[in-house]
Amino acid sequence: MKPKRLTRNFFTQPTLKMAQEMLGKFLINKINGRRVSGMIVETEAYIGPQDKASHAFNNKRTLRNQAEWLIGGHIYIYLVYGMYWQLNISTGKADSPECVLIRALEPTDGVELMKSFRNTKDVNKLTNGPGKLCDALKLNKSFYGEDVTKSKRIWLEDRRVIIKPTQIKKGPRIGIDYAGPVWSKKPWRFWIKNNSSVSVV
Repeated sequence: MKPKRLTRNFFTQPTLKMAQEMLGKFLINKINGRRVSGMIVETEAYIGPQDKASHAFNNKRTLRNQAEWLIGGHIYIYLVYGMYWQLNISTGKADSPECVLIRALEPTDGVELMKSFRNTKDVNKLTNGPGKLCDALKLNKSFYGEDVTKSKRIWLEDRRVIIKPTQIKKGPRIGIDYAGPVWSKKPWRFWIKNNSSVSVV
């Protein structure tokens, strides 16, 4: 069956539901006419403004997080440590600042190109982390605010990969100790059990 591009209805689902349903979907980027892509194998949900780990906690709205407030399906990408890009997709309705961080991919299309970008031959280490996958797919600030339901260079596809509930593992999000003991322990990180491309924690 032909891959189907994900539409607005998918991205306006409740954030925790979407974070799990993104597992098994494919992220595609076109670089000079060539497709590089991977199957999403790990995600994290961020539910502001009550979520102390969210950039929009307490309704904080800045130039940096403006894309998080857009209707589901827009890219919210930002730098951490001044070095690593983090790719998020907004969820839900407009003015409801929630998003899903794509933490890891299983490489599929354009693997050799990704290897050259990442300077590694190990497929399992190409996209097994949020910064790594952005490097491998050449994702940067130029994608900020892009609508993946309409974009001609980046989108998500459903290739009919079935991920059963028993295949989904849940646990605390990574690197958010600043959110305090309650919010840092929310089991809002989701990944495909036994997948070799899941990030190393």
